[in-house]
Amino acid sequence: MVRAVFPGTFDPIHLGHIDIARRAANLFDELVVAVYDRPLKSLLFSPEQRIQLAAQAFEDHPKIRIMGYSGLTVQFCRQIGARVVVRGLRVFSDFEYEFRMALANHRLAPEIELMALITAEEHTFLSSSTVREIASLGGDVSSMVPPHVEKVLHERFRELGDGQTLVPTHSMPD
Repeated sequence: MVRAVFPGTFDPIHLGHIDIARRAANLFDELVVAVYDRPLKSLLFSPEQRIQLAAQAFEDHPKIRIMGYSGLTVQFCRQIGARVVVRGLRVFSDFEYEFRMALANHRLAPEIELMALITAEEHTFLSSSTVREIASLGGDVSSMVPPHVEKVLHERFRELGDGQTLVPTHSMPD
């Protein structure tokens, strides 16, 4: 059995993430969507909320499992017996970042491979930070996220009220 891990913060999960995960699940016996709990960036949702949103997005897909994790991704892969890390590439700058991460991870765990999938054309502009920014300004994100995520985004920004800015102007690839 070949298990792969698709790691990320998924804050929030969007249609680009979902597309990459579903395509990767077709290539492996099991895909673990691994929700990272402590990134070096500000988050809109707690780890538990992000896990729940991801689980709802894949509730109809038996080969996709959702798990939270902390620490190094390659250590998590070892813990669960995963042999491949899956990443999505949108634009050339993603490649440069992912290439450096792949080399570092290979140094730490040479037995774990990296597989990069090119995003579908309609999702090349999509990032979690873009979704958060548009939603925070009251914009329509219905073409970017599943309905359950759109609803939770609007609820979260209503909770925060005006004047609350949790949307960074620049973030690492998500």
